[in-house]
Amino acid sequence: MDHSHYAYSPLPQRAPLAWPQGGRIAFWVMLHVEHWELQPPAGAHRDPRFMGDYGSFAPDHGTWGQREYGNRVGVFRVLEALDRHGIRASVALNSSAAERYPQLVREFTARGYEFVGHGSHATRMLTSRMSEDEERVFIGDALDALERATGERPRGWLGQDYGESQRTPSLLAEAGLDYVADWPNDDQPYPMNVGKPLISLPAQPEWDDVQLLWLRRLPMSRYPVLVEEAFEALHAEGGRVFCLSLHPWMIGQAHRVKYLHAALERICGRAQVWQATAAEIADWYRINLLLA
Repeated sequence: MDHSHYAYSPLPQRAPLAWPQGGRIAFWVMLHVEHWELQPPAGAHRDPRFMGDYGSFAPDHGTWGQREYGNRVGVFRVLEALDRHGIRASVALNSSAAERYPQLVREFTARGYEFVGHGSHATRMLTSRMSEDEERVFIGDALDALERATGERPRGWLGQDYGESQRTPSLLAEAGLDYVADWPNDDQPYPMNVGKPLISLPAQPEWDDVQLLWLRRLPMSRYPVLVEEAFEALHAEGGRVFCLSLHPWMIGQAHRVKYLHAALERICGRAQVWQATAAEIADWYRINLLLA
């Protein structure tokens, strides 16, 4: 190990988790709602995999408009799909998106969705280029803005594009958060060594829609099959977590949303599935394993 954030724990040495409602698997949906800036400020750091299709010029109206489509149109197709299957999502919400799209905040609140801290903008990653104080302020400002916009303080965090520094878990615990979804290194939750019970909650990127369809160019018809294959394997093993990450600008497109419906039908048609929010899964783990 090259850090002390958690102890190495090989999966075969752990007992399967017995989820509520007789669940063999805990299933949660991470809905990414993000604000992509047309002209990010100087010094802002963003994921270099998303630099636009037509070059590095600025302002990049094409890339900006594509992301904005998700918040104007695509998100409502995704909500319809989730409603059809009675799924309550956890929304990874940029603080600027929460302020910019109050109508969406109301839609999520009416459905009982959970809000997850997700930085400030899709074009501003948390990075080790920041000083400790800059990072602490960045996290605190994002959480404060979400609380003002949604009426509740987030209990969990997903870094924009999984951005973290070596000190981030400790700063998240210091900020009072209960879980973090930045570490895709397991299929079960586990505690991080940061001075308080901060739970690492799996948010596997292997079947994230952007990872599959945008970066890896997976054929669209393969998407629901791959999602089902991953879900079935974890369901058969038992005691695992399955996170389905969705981006409205991607899966909410008119030619893609039917494949989301197909994927959800395959998942929700299975027995012994505990569908929960991220906070509910982290709470169950904390109460039944850490505090037992």
